Amino acid sequence: MKKHIYIALASIFIGFGVIGIFLPLLPTTPFLLMAAYFYMNSSYKRLRWLLNNKHLGPYIRSYLSKEGIPLRLKIRTITLLWFTLGATIIFATEKLLIRLILVAIGIGVTIHLLIKKTKHGSI
Repeated sequence: MKKHIYIALASIFIGFGVIGIFLPLLPTTPFLLMAAYFYMNSSYKRLRWLLNNKHLGPYIRSYLSKEGIPLRLKIRTITLLWFTLGATIIFATEKLLIRLILVAIGIGVTIHLLIKKTKHGSI
């Protein structure tokens, strides 16, 4: 029973991680790390699939190896973050407080990404 619950939880976390690739305010790597944890404790076959996945594996491997975030991924993430935040600020809200909160979140996430070690190469 525990194995099936862990597999289900891992699958849910993968779903959130995939959504996080496209929604900059939702973090990708923490969700994928949680999925890896649950697969590690339930299904090595699924863990290998996750770690070797062309699109998801690099997030986990880069984090675990402490090599840093690939420069292209940093640029892509920051660009998508500000594009999404800009569209939300312009089209989704007229409240100044919400706009200021979104800008503060964007600045915080951008600083966090820029501070992280940069791995030179491609993802």
